[in-house]
Amino acid sequence: MLSKQQITEAFINAHLEENYNFLEEDLIKLANAFVKAAQPMIMRKERAECVKIAKSFNHLVAEKILEKRAQS
Repeated sequence: MLSKQQITEAFINAHLEENYNFLEEDLIKLANAFVKAAQPMIMRKERAECVKIAKSFNHLVAEKILEKRAQS
């Protein structure tokens, strides 16, 4: 999850069209909900990249990684 500082910076840097006045607790909940929703996609991309790198060094290792993931 994100820290309050990271959430505040992201909110300020988003340059929203409207002037929203969120309560700090609600802004934290909202930001962490976005992170939680995006997390599975980010993890899949990261894992795919790891397999790609492993495959470039040793295709047998990459196959074993994929095999192990299929069992989980």
